[in-house]
Amino acid sequence: MPSHTSRLLIAPLLLLLALPMRGMGAPASRAVQLSALWEAPTDLHARNLFDGPWGAANAPDPRATYVFVRTKTHGVNPGVIVRDPRGRVWHVKQSRDAERGAEGPVEVVMSRVLSAVGYHQPPVYFLPSFTMQDERGTHLEAGGRFRLDVASLEDQGSWSLEKNPFVGTRPHQGLLVILLMFNSWDLKSSNNTRYAVHGANQINEWYVVRDLGGALGDSGRIAPKRNNLEEFERQRWIRKVSNGSVEFRYGGWHPELLRRISLEDLRWACDLVGGLTDQQWQDAFRAGGYPPDVARRFIHKLRANIDEGRRAAAGEWPLSAPRSSRD
Repeated sequence: MPSHTSRLLIAPLLLLLALPMRGMGAPASRAVQLSALWEAPTDLHARNLFDGPWGAANAPDPRATYVFVRTKTHGVNPGVIVRDPRGRVWHVKQSRDAERGAEGPVEVVMSRVLSAVGYHQPPVYFLPSFTMQDERGTHLEAGGRFRLDVASLEDQGSWSLEKNPFVGTRPHQGLLVILLMFNSWDLKSSNNTRYAVHGANQINEWYVVRDLGGALGDSGRIAPKRNNLEEFERQRWIRKVSNGSVEFRYGGWHPELLRRISLEDLRWACDLVGGLTDQQWQDAFRAGGYPPDVARRFIHKLRANIDEGRRAAAGEWPLSAPRSSRD
């Protein structure tokens, strides 16, 4: 655990490193603060990755009966929209494509990690199953990712990773690196949501990468497998390093986003995520419903990716053969 003094020094250092880099795109607009995308996590080691930034008080009750509202038809893993006994509305993403893998557990894990390191996220949780009441009666349903409708978060539509006020800033570039660290392949605008955040005396903006389920597997555009441990363990995420920039092994959508990732971007992102403790990693995967043995192997591979990124950024290229994820 860092000392009080060191924690006080972390915030200005991270903010300094987050300033726009010359030659890397447009700086953040004065009208949109960098904090709309990212805020320096000065209390990183204290963050709760099981309950997440919205806490246990906002979590869905596993013992409750949820009333069916309507079917959620968007996406590969659609699901249902339900209302709980407290009147809260939940968007439940269920797994209906076993061959391609479940999105819900992946989304919760990635949401926990992104929010912990400073990127805004809506309230999402995972339940392995839940009781639902509909026209067929009351019955047990397959669980999944539960995302809560919150009155203070007003959906303003999608935003582009390629064209936004933050292109060229370290947090924007670092966000791309973190997504690739998890082998996230679905980098399209429709997965991103801009929120108007209504507070007591003001309205702020959040730029959020929200639909995060296309990760932790292989990478591609035609039916890639998500949430697949064996595929994820086989992946090498860095292809090569040259002239101060890094090229990734990426087969997903919009590869043009990744053409200006510098070694400093890589170092910054790896150091940021690398600051999570082993307990925090375990809590993130526990929040997504992963068994401990499966979580351990995913975490081992993610830590190997972080180590590979740090060594590449330090000039150790080409790297030696990767360590086994099962050691």
